[in-house]
Amino acid sequence: MAAETTSDTEKTDKASAAVSDDEVKQDDKIAHHEWNSEERGETELQRLDRNFNEILQELRVAQTGVQILFAFLLTLAFSQRFTEISAFQRDLYILTLMLTAAATGLLIAPVGYHRITFRQRMRPQLVSAANWLALGGLAFLMLAMTSSILFITDVVLDRAPAVVITAGSALWFLAFWFGIPMINLWQRVERDDGQLRSPDGPGGDR
Repeated sequence: MAAETTSDTEKTDKASAAVSDDEVKQDDKIAHHEWNSEERGETELQRLDRNFNEILQELRVAQTGVQILFAFLLTLAFSQRFTEISAFQRDLYILTLMLTAAATGLLIAPVGYHRITFRQRMRPQLVSAANWLALGGLAFLMLAMTSSILFITDVVLDRAPAVVITAGSALWFLAFWFGIPMINLWQRVERDDGQLRSPDGPGGDR
């Protein structure tokens, strides 16, 4: 009987904790909208328009890089020395080409999404989808860049130094494209979480 009571109590506590987390997330969302309204003088629709324009500007930067890489890879197959590469290098070339094509598709996808949903009042879904497509495109672009570095260095150098240079390049891309932003985001979440759960914090009186 005591065990059943304890189990019910634990379930109740977990349910209460889940509700509390949902309330905190909802409060965060409301607070974010209020902050934009007070600090920027934006409505929700204006914020979404600004977010989408920011994504488009960022996509233009990424698309320039991926287009240059894609053009280089397409012309490389018609060069004279291409017939002299090894089977491993040929497979690596195909992999790099496919990764670059995948990055291109993801980075251009928000344009198609916008055209298909044009004037359908789907701006929130458009911004969310464009954000994830941009992140996916950057991930594939990082893989394509790393693979292309391995391909070129394997042709010019021996396999061992080529692998070392490629590993260093991969860590470089990973750190600056994803690592540092994720660390800063984690620090921000930890700080905001502590403030929200503190009676003296910004969310303590909600």
